Amino acid sequence: MSAPIRFPTRARPVVTLRGLTRRFGSNTVIDGLDLEIAAGEFVTLLGRSGSGKTTLLRTLAGIDHPSAGEVAVPDTRTVVFQEARLLPWKKVWQNVVLGISGRDRRVRADAALAEVGLDHRADAWPLTLSGGEAQRAALARALVREPALLLLDEPFAALDALTRLQMHELVLALWRRHAPAVLLITHDIDEAIALADRVLVLEDGRIVAEERIPAERPRTPDAVLRRRLLARLGVARAREESWPQAAE
Repeated sequence: MSAPIRFPTRARPVVTLRGLTRRFGSNTVIDGLDLEIAAGEFVTLLGRSGSGKTTLLRTLAGIDHPSAGEVAVPDTRTVVFQEARLLPWKKVWQNVVLGISGRDRRVRADAALAEVGLDHRADAWPLTLSGGEAQRAALARALVREPALLLLDEPFAALDALTRLQMHELVLALWRRHAPAVLLITHDIDEAIALADRVLVLEDGRIVAEERIPAERPRTPDAVLRRRLLARLGVARAREESWPQAAE
């Protein structure tokens, strides 16, 4: 079983996993995983394809259910996926408050869209949005519910480099304002380092590395930390093995 991740006593965990295991037939995807995420903490999760990242996120979101172990998560949690998943037959503001009732739905939608700089597109149809605008709308839809836990499943992967950096700044601003705990899944090591309080590496359904990053944001690139994370992901080793051997 993987070693528990601990926090200072002042940090209250909003997510607690104990011995989390998820099997699909004979295939064990999550293997006895222990994890805590503190209130207001920003955590990024790295891992190669097939390491169990998406299964872990789906479990935290309540979309998937464990085969064994204990899962304690807040009732208020939302997910932003790689695709914005907006309903094309509803206007942007209607997508933001989808499933929310009350006479103030439009007011709440407009306020959330203003936070992400998209209030001028409230009455637009989703298919007229750019990729970055669609993801802004998805963030507004997630945050209008004031979640205690915000789950981000590679939401910037399909965006161009400039839009991606703008989204990083927006997410950090929204995180500071709303203070949810955040778990971001990414394949981008630089993104993980730039955004997180703590970077985790998942391998074969277990957390095999943890890096805390106390530096203030925005951060300058940390080459040593980057190399260390690449090594834990097996990238450095793979590169070395692919190099031609020196002639004897």
